[in-house]
Amino acid sequence: MPSSVDLDVVVRQRIRSLRLARGWSLDTLAARCFLSPSTLSRLETGHRRIALDQLVPIARALGTSIDQLVEPIDDTDVVIRPEPQQWPGRTTWILSRDRAVNGVTVAKMRIDPTPPGSDELRVHPGHDWFTVLSGTLRLRLGERTIFVETGDAAEFSTMVPHCLSAHEATTEILTIFDREGERVHLPAGPTPDVEPS
Repeated sequence: MPSSVDLDVVVRQRIRSLRLARGWSLDTLAARCFLSPSTLSRLETGHRRIALDQLVPIARALGTSIDQLVEPIDDTDVVIRPEPQQWPGRTTWILSRDRAVNGVTVAKMRIDPTPPGSDELRVHPGHDWFTVLSGTLRLRLGERTIFVETGDAAEFSTMVPHCLSAHEATTEILTIFDREGERVHLPAGPTPDVEPS
């Protein structure tokens, strides 16, 4: 766990980095958070301690939260070692550390081919997004059948009846689900009761 001095340095670096990422000068950010440019400069460089009443308007102006600005740097492993979850004809690896913690879940899926029209169309609230890493994915979307090739991506409302299946050969995709999609496509537990759509 970092010391308070280390965290103070990290907060200053985050403020400066977020300001520069937006292409803002000290004057621009200072005007947006009602501080003088010289005060903001001293805060960024460590020549003045950051007070809570200054941190709130700075975070708001930068479009972030105080929690994100003061989040400590921990030394946990940044590498995710996903465990495969298997369903008949499908293997999924969750690539997000905390499922849907930020409203989305990232997963890699390996899908074995099935005969056209053999999979059930499903509907649920939300949106799905995926890109094909290898193979060709057959996306049934309402009355349409769309073939998504390696390197292509698709995004669609999941209120449209839909089904994802591999076309002719095993297909791998990288997919992002919102909370609703995560709940439907990636049930909790190692052996789901239902096969995902």
